[in-house]
Amino acid sequence: MEDIVFHPIGIIHSEYKQTKDTPIQPASGMRISGSVEIFPEYAEGLQDIEGFSHLILIYHFNRSSGYKLKVKPFLDENLHGVFSTRAPFRPNPIGLSVVKLISRNKNILEIENIDILDGTPLFDIKPFVPDFDAAENVKIGWVTRSQNKISNTFNDGRFESES
Repeated sequence: MEDIVFHPIGIIHSEYKQTKDTPIQPASGMRISGSVEIFPEYAEGLQDIEGFSHLILIYHFNRSSGYKLKVKPFLDENLHGVFSTRAPFRPNPIGLSVVKLISRNKNILEIENIDILDGTPLFDIKPFVPDFDAAENVKIGWVTRSQNKISNTFNDGRFESES
């Protein structure tokens, strides 16, 4: 199979300069502001984005190196398969976050509920649409044991030295 190559369409800006300071999910970063700078050659693609309250950002975990197929996620002390977690050290270091869109000024999107490091390359934006993105009868596996712990959970360093 041939290589797949992605090119960033922009860059994400936040107050988080180091992984150890970041919330572990957007729910832990509620009301924390940031911005998305779309490169000028892609700015035309932002037309009509102001009509959406929330966006799905797809980005590169550019400070992640290597991966393990079993990890201890933030909310549990047991090992789980990486694909049943949102751990940043993955075979393809791709992240996604649902953020709140506050405003747009030309090629800059002001956002909230950010859990992304400053300078993170952005691959794509998709609008969050409940009719498209909602699921019925959702099961959340091992996370059930920890689901009320997320609101104020920040990085605890467990992925700082992974490789």
